[in-house]
Order: sequence, then C-alpha cells, then structure tokens
Amino acid sequence: MPESTYVTPPRAVPAPDADAARRRWLGMAVMSLGVSLIVVDATIVGVLLPRIVTDLRLTTTGAEWVTSVYSLVFAALLIPFGRAGDLFGRRRMFVVGVTVFAAASVAAALAGGGPALVGARALQGVGASMILPAALSTVNAVFTGRERAIAFGIWGSLISGMAALGPLVGGALATGGGWRWAFGINLPLGAVLIVAALRLMPETRRATAPGDRLDIDWAGGLLSALGLGALVFGIIEGQTYGWWAATRPFSVAGLDWPTSGISPVPVVFALGLVLLAGLVSVERSRAAAGRSVMLDFGLFRVPNFRHGNLASALINVGEIGLLFVLPLFLLGVHGTNPLQISVAILPLAIGAFLSGGYAGKLANRRGAHRVVQLGMVLEVTAVIALALTVSATTGGLGIAPWMLLYGLGLGLTSAQLTNVSLADVPAEQAGQASGTQSTARQVGAALGIAAIGTVFATSLGHAMTDRLADSGLPADQRAAVAHDLRESAGTYGRHLHETPALAAEAHAADASLAVATRNAALTTAAILALGLGMSLRLRPGGDRRGDHREESKG
Repeated sequence: MPESTYVTPPRAVPAPDADAARRRWLGMAVMSLGVSLIVVDATIVGVLLPRIVTDLRLTTTGAEWVTSVYSLVFAALLIPFGRAGDLFGRRRMFVVGVTVFAAASVAAALAGGGPALVGARALQGVGASMILPAALSTVNAVFTGRERAIAFGIWGSLISGMAALGPLVGGALATGGGWRWAFGINLPLGAVLIVAALRLMPETRRATAPGDRLDIDWAGGLLSALGLGALVFGIIEGQTYGWWAATRPFSVAGLDWPTSGISPVPVVFALGLVLLAGLVSVERSRAAAGRSVMLDFGLFRVPNFRHGNLASALINVGEIGLLFVLPLFLLGVHGTNPLQISVAILPLAIGAFLSGGYAGKLANRRGAHRVVQLGMVLEVTAVIALALTVSATTGGLGIAPWMLLYGLGLGLTSAQLTNVSLADVPAEQAGQASGTQSTARQVGAALGIAAIGTVFATSLGHAMTDRLADSGLPADQRAAVAHDLRESAGTYGRHLHETPALAAEAHAADASLAVATRNAALTTAAILALGLGMSLRLRPGGDRRGDHREESKG
C-alpha cells in the first residue's frame, strides 16, 4: 500500500493527542459499520430470496441474477475505485459510496419486478466497491504499531458480529413488514453513516505526481465486468436458452436470436473469453508502461499469493452457494418464513465469529497455513455431512449442526488465509495484492451462485420429472409441474402443498428439493475440496508479515 498522508485538523484544546486519538477510534467505528453494511447485504439476500421469488414471481435464473450481480459488479470495480480513493480522497470516496449504496437500497425496496431489482443490486455493488477499499486504506493509513493490531481486532469483531446479526435482523424485518424493509432500512443507516463520516473520519490520500489523477485503470474494470458478466450469463442462462442448441427465443437490444440452430449461450461464453483475453493484454501493456493496473499478473508468480487467491475464490463459491440453496430448500419443503431461515443459518455466522477469534492463537502455535488447512477440512466435512443427511423431512434444526461446523471452518480459514497469501508479497505491493484477493473472493461468489444455482435448478427439474413418471398424470401436465417447480426455484412446492388434490405431487416436490439440495451440496463439497488442495500448497510465512498482515483482514 503506498504511503498515505493523514491530515488532522487543528484543535484548540489542552490535550490534542488524546482528542485526536478519540476521533481516530470513533472514525474506526464509523468505517467498520460502513463495511458491515455491505457485508450484511452480500448475505442477507439469501434469507430474503424465497419471499422475493414469490412476491416478484422470479424464475430460478432471475433469483441467481439478484444474488450474483452484486458480487460481480463489486469484483470488477473494487480496485479501480480503490485507486480513485487513493488519489482523490478516501473519506470522499467512502461518503459517495454510502450515498450510492443507500440510493440503490431504496431502489431495491421499491423494485416492482426482477429486472428492476437486479439493476438496483448492481448499483449496490458499485457503492460497495467504493466503501470497502476507502475504509480499509484509511485504517491502514491512520493506525500504526500496537494501535494497528487493536484497530483491526475491532474491525474484525464488528464485521463478524454484524454478519451474525444481520441475517437475523433482516429476517425479522422481512417477517414483520415484508422483504422490502430489509433494503429500506439502509436509507436511515446510510444517512447516519454519512454524517458521522464527515465529522469523524479523517481524509487521507496518497501523495500524487502530475498525471496520476488520470491514471486509473477503468479499461481493466470494464473488461473484467463484461468478461466475467458474460461467463456468469452463460452459466446461469444455459438452462434457459440451451447449452448448445437454442431452446427458446432470445432477444437483445431489439434484435431477435433465431430459435433454430446454435444457442446464444456458447456465443456469449466465447465473447467472455475474448474479453478476458483482452483484459490480460491491457493489464500487461499498462504494467510494462509503469501505469496502474487492476490486476498485476506479476504477483501471481508468488506461490503463496497464487494458491491463496485460488483458495479464496473457491471458499466464497461454497459459502455463497450454500446461502443461495438452503433457504430455497427450507421454504419449498416447509414453508419456513425468513426469520426461521435466519435462525437455521445463523450457526454459520456464530461458528465463524467464535473460531475467527481463536485462529490467531492457534496460528502462533501451529502456523497460519495449518490453520487454513484445518479450516478447509472442516468446511469440506460439514458440506459432505449436509449432503448425506438432507432429506425431505430435514428442517432448520437438522441443518444447524452442519452450518455450525462449516462456520467454524470458515472462521479459521478466513482469519488466516489473507495473511498467508500476502506473506511473500513485497511491502510496496501489499495494497494491490490485498485488493486483488478481495476481488478474487467476489469473483468466486458470483461464479459460485451461477454454478451451484444451475446444478440446483437442473437437478430439481430432472428429479421431479422422474418422480412424476408413474403418477398417472398426463405427460403434458407432468412436464408443466416439473417446469414450474424448476423455474420457481422450488417455491412452487408451497402451492402444491396448499392444494389437497395435489398431495402426491407435493410429496414428489419435497423429495425433488432434497435431491437438488444434495446435488448442490456435493458440488459445493467438490469445489471446496479443490480449495483444500490449493491450501495444502501453502507454505509458512504469514506469521512473519508484521504490519502488512493486519492490513488485509478486512
């Protein structure tokens, strides 16, 4: 992270040092709460999703877009906006980010359909990509020495606490007043944060040379957004428009894709690969010219950094994928309301909070890389156990023990993985490296929702078709029921339960939801096992980083 200047306004008080220290810590609380806001909104949608799907009549693909687009935009703009904050002022960027995030939350609360909600979630991702690097870089610039370790301890505790409390609060709001309140509450919270940031958050920026203010890698951000967006589109929409042969009409910008011949999905996949190849070319060209880059590919020559980033992305695939699938299963089978879903998933956050605090002590004794590996083993074990035990009668209490075990593993892994990954990165590149790893996490989240959501939906349709084969229903009616269950992300199962004449179909839907959840969990376990394989290639070093280790904990 480049050196930053910290400007403290003159204070006509007898004890300026004490007053400055008090303002630093109050500013620390403001920044932590700002980041907590975007962390909560990254996960709370999983709790709200079943109700949103029902109210807005979303399809499965629509539900995947509502969840994944936030992470996709967040990932693409995180580093460019971090650079902009370094140059133009981090407090300014934080305030603008909170403003954008609050406005987007209002748009989400007022959304009348799926496209409007997806657009609002994308705008939330823009705001989040401004808030996180501005807050993290400010903490890095303001706190040094022993205060730095304390500051990041507070940072981690507040964020973990909010991650645990957020879904519960969101579920309560959604249960009491509808899911829109869970987004609408961000408006008053955002207003309070803006006022507090202007009063308490110091303005910091990097010392600049002539021309620096124009040297932001917007081209890299745009290419990554479009390239990753194309891949996510292909994964999500393949089940709708066909993986190779076109299965239904598709139009874009008023142009209709022919319904016979090749599907648009492989074409979009190819376009995504071309755009990502363009990203590599642009980034290498900028790096050779000594200009700022979104992705410094030279960093990936560092083995711990390379393996750690891959592990980070794979970990987020598992976490976000589970939070997408499990609420849909609980609602489809049991009609569980958002508050009950929150209680079922809350053990994940509690486990992460508890083990995250212990991870540092364990790392001092066993090594940070061993803590990461232990955490990955617990995660894989928990998800496999979930897959093997889930059935049509499994409720929130049946899921909770595995979510607790998964959370314990996640806490150990998340607490130390960044430290190990950055262990061998040169100090002057620590900021770039930290931003790159945050980007890897968000990319993993976006791709994870797309991939695991696709497995869930495809398995759901196939399982329901198989279970209705001997039901005596006409073929066209069997196909319609299976289609409706798949397209509604499983929520159509509640309609079947509410119709006594369709009791047999309702039981078939419950069994199909269990099969789809099992397949999604096994897919998640396989992806996490790849992450475990990456973690086994990590080597000691994170314990020796000193100050640069703390910078990455956000």
